[in-house]
Amino acid sequence: MKPKLYSIRKVFPAILLCFFSLFSAAQPYQSNWQSIDSRPIPQWFTDAKFGIFIHWGLFSVPAWGPTEGNVYEKYAEWYWSRQNPDGKPSKAFSDFHNKTFGEKVKYQDFVKDFKAEMFNPDQWAEVFKQAGAKYIVLTSKHHEGFTLWPSKQSWNWNAVDVGPHRDLAGDLTKAVKAQGLHMGFYYSLYEWYNPLYKDDLTKYVDDHMIPQLKDLVTRYQPDVVWTDGEWDHPSEKWKSTEFLAWLYNESPVKETVVVNDRWGKETRSKHGGIYTTEYDLVHDQNAQGKKIEHPWEECRGIGGSFGYNRNENLKDYETSESLVHILIDKVARGGNLLLNIGPTADGRIPVIMQQRLKDMGDWLAVNGESIYGTHAWDKSPAVGKETTVFFTAKGKDLFVIVTKWQDKPITVSGVSGASNVSLIGFNGNVKYASSGNKLTITPPSISPATNPCQYAWVFKIKDGLK
Repeated sequence: MKPKLYSIRKVFPAILLCFFSLFSAAQPYQSNWQSIDSRPIPQWFTDAKFGIFIHWGLFSVPAWGPTEGNVYEKYAEWYWSRQNPDGKPSKAFSDFHNKTFGEKVKYQDFVKDFKAEMFNPDQWAEVFKQAGAKYIVLTSKHHEGFTLWPSKQSWNWNAVDVGPHRDLAGDLTKAVKAQGLHMGFYYSLYEWYNPLYKDDLTKYVDDHMIPQLKDLVTRYQPDVVWTDGEWDHPSEKWKSTEFLAWLYNESPVKETVVVNDRWGKETRSKHGGIYTTEYDLVHDQNAQGKKIEHPWEECRGIGGSFGYNRNENLKDYETSESLVHILIDKVARGGNLLLNIGPTADGRIPVIMQQRLKDMGDWLAVNGESIYGTHAWDKSPAVGKETTVFFTAKGKDLFVIVTKWQDKPITVSGVSGASNVSLIGFNGNVKYASSGNKLTITPPSISPATNPCQYAWVFKIKDGLK
């Protein structure tokens, strides 16, 4: 009996269908928002709570912005656009530039002074570790288009070809990872004055942006890809879902990487990964006091600018106490805080910023248990500007974080009992009493010698959540 022969026309469709079925099974995330949005946020991020943003680039040379006006007018990193008549001109920026550098000096000329000669990545990483931060996000490329790594898409406009002649992104990545911290990158989708971007968006995305992003990911394997500059076009034009499908399916960080929500003019607080706020102003639903169910992160500077601003004085900087309170507020509402520093052009973290970070780290060294790995308590009262008692939860334990010390009893509703109540860092006993679903804590008498920390105090209600 002769074997039965099948026509290639009949067999090929079946083979093709089998191939695509296998490919689809190996590619769990498709290039559409429904699929991309189904990917869970990696647990490391929701546990981390505190990260450090770093805005560093050519804008660190003029390092200037106004200290008055709305939030966005204070951003020193927007220097090129603000003093350029083709961008978003500002008389304050142009007047400063002409007076200080002269009308003939162009922004591109600042590259000769961006030397980073005092940049010590190991020292930076030690500062971040001591601050209690768990992840770092460096501006790999801001809207000016200058990259901090040797990107071939930015030939002669990167930190290796010109300026410092050094792979700043790579050196910091090694130091940060050596400290056991997560490393990530900010990346601007658009570039203010790139001729290709202005003349042919599709070619810019295909030949410049996507290859550059993929190079950044494969070269340094970051745990965060934090995009920005998305507002000119919808995500379809940026081909965002195509890139994210590659990132989640094929990249070397597909299991661990976290992305944000800035992928198109329509995506913030709707698509991508974590939702982002900026000085509490970006979205009404993310305003202070609101409870946000989706994983989210607030980013802001210690002062009014992200890039280093020489024009800022002490009054323009948040105090250490204020920064600790900002962290508590965000975490108690289920978010993270990404606190920005702006290094100088020669590669130093300004001492006042180091001091603020150290104070936060000292507080976290005592009270970190109430921050890391916690979540918002579902029975927490609404948080407002006058709130001084915040709550976080972890397992069966409830943490009561008091930002203003009081001697009178603190009553917590929604707690049926506890096996113990303690003041974290305090060696003495804490009196408490339960009645129904309420627990009353009597703060102990503390002196300068027994005070466990500054700025805020944490009562731990052990086994208070049944």
